[in-house]
Amino acid sequence: MSSDVEKAPATGHDSPFERIRRTNDAGAEYWSSRDFANVLGYSDYRNFEQVVAKGRLACFNSGHRVEDHFVDITEMIEIGKGGQRPVKTILLSRYACYLIVQNADPSKEIVALGQTYFAVQTRRQELSDQAPEDERRLLLREEMKMHNVRLAGTARSAGVVEPRDYAIFQDHGYRGLYGGLGARDIHRRKGLGKGQQILDHMGSTELAANLFRATQTEEKLRRDSVRGKDRANLVHHQVGAKVRTTIQELGGTMPENLPPAESIRKLEAKKRRQPGALKPSPK
Repeated sequence: MSSDVEKAPATGHDSPFERIRRTNDAGAEYWSSRDFANVLGYSDYRNFEQVVAKGRLACFNSGHRVEDHFVDITEMIEIGKGGQRPVKTILLSRYACYLIVQNADPSKEIVALGQTYFAVQTRRQELSDQAPEDERRLLLREEMKMHNVRLAGTARSAGVVEPRDYAIFQDHGYRGLYGGLGARDIHRRKGLGKGQQILDHMGSTELAANLFRATQTEEKLRRDSVRGKDRANLVHHQVGAKVRTTIQELGGTMPENLPPAESIRKLEAKKRRQPGALKPSPK
């Protein structure tokens, strides 16, 4: 391998890893394992396949779908005098490349450069992907606040008046949606500390499920003219259980198994600090 490749910068458009990056018709980026092996200095592709195998295992152990990051294909290569022969190639995602360089020969200078390049670029991608999730969480949390107020008002009309009764009413909804787990159980399962609210630590998927539970319960209480605390509790539990069944039928992750997210309060504070954000009016 030529020295100019090995001494190329690890980041930016001049990186050797950036130069071999490809994009498909949909605009998605990927790397060819053949190109990648060449840049990393593996003259014998069979040795590189052992490194790829370690990367696959690391991908599996991290909980990612291996087939989303390592795609096996067969392509034709030139063998001289106009001839071609089929070879096995793997199309690699940026994350797959990151895992591969973490398992490659660390004595190679280009491997160290690759580790820096893909660590930086993968983190940038994570931050880019996280932004829409943060926006969804902020939007859904505000929707949840609004609909919880409406749900409380409708529940009050049904006979759920005292704060203790409303807490029991809410617990019935959680137990339906979370497979029997009440608010305290969920709080404990998520590893939340004292004073931390469950809703403030839900990701967008979990928030959406709870929003659906709240809106449909409010509608059903109103539509069926439900009266009495016990009847209201039953309706809330039934709606929560129905939402849970729908998640199961769609092959989704049960809400109790979703990881807790960063406090929504931190996201709100971060957004207020952004340029152009509305500042609270002086009192």
